[in-house]
Amino acid sequence: MKKSERLNQEMIFLKGKNSFQLKDLMEQFGISKRTAIRDVQELESMGLALYTEQGRGGSYQLLQQNLLVPIYFSEAEIQAIFFAIKALDLVSSTPFDKSYPQIRKKLFETLPQNQQINVNKILEVVSYHHVSPINKVDNLTDLLESILHRKVISLTYTQFTNQKMTLQIFDLFYRNGLWFCNAINMDTERWGVFRCDYMKEIKKASLSYKPYSKNEMNQFLTIYENEYPDIKFKCKLTSYGKELFLKRHYPNMRLVIENNDSFIVGSYNNEHLDYMVQYLVSLGKHVEVLSPKELKESYLSELRLILQSYD
Repeated sequence: MKKSERLNQEMIFLKGKNSFQLKDLMEQFGISKRTAIRDVQELESMGLALYTEQGRGGSYQLLQQNLLVPIYFSEAEIQAIFFAIKALDLVSSTPFDKSYPQIRKKLFETLPQNQQINVNKILEVVSYHHVSPINKVDNLTDLLESILHRKVISLTYTQFTNQKMTLQIFDLFYRNGLWFCNAINMDTERWGVFRCDYMKEIKKASLSYKPYSKNEMNQFLTIYENEYPDIKFKCKLTSYGKELFLKRHYPNMRLVIENNDSFIVGSYNNEHLDYMVQYLVSLGKHVEVLSPKELKESYLSELRLILQSYD
């Protein structure tokens, strides 16, 4: 192990400890007493706050600090970190979007001049392309806060009409330019997937609503995933249709190969029939709906409406 890597691991090893002895480092990292003494001196110069307790079996006492442990990265790891942060530029709506520029600036300023030059060169010639947010979402911080502190919230859901809801949010996820959340409707005790950009006027709900535990929420999710989508479907794909599917698909569907042919199989609920039809239409001529009959007829009806718009 290189010296820089060993010092980094020693920092992590000592994090959270109140005290340690040289033998702890010697045994943990297989080093001599002389090397351990030199390492302690270097760790102190790097900012590890400690003092020596004299006497037989003396030890080093650590002062508790709320500072991040210094971590040393290789050149490739530094480049990967900045590349990942650059990718987040596309997701302009996150619970932490205001922090990203500050994080990037602080990290960049800690780099030696030559590494700053290398990072800038890479970011100029490498790009990350993904779907940017379709609608700006201003409530992600509030939603995240409600998840972390198990708060029940009331809101107005505006997807179709201005509908008052009381929800307990389970998680947040980003897909195809949109932020969604899994949540349970506290009034109907029904699980659902909701678009965050349709959530308005969020506030803490009445104390009469008792929040569910994480385990209870997981049980609701399991029931929803296993029982709610009860209509099975199957569609055949062309080779390019398979590529389109791999680029964009949903949790209720999966790809299967039968005799070298590709198929989408899965299940959906009747409430989501329109979503299924719109997704299949997006695959163009590269999909053939096989079953069920209702999905096939709805798909063909949508295609006829598209053709009529050109008459």
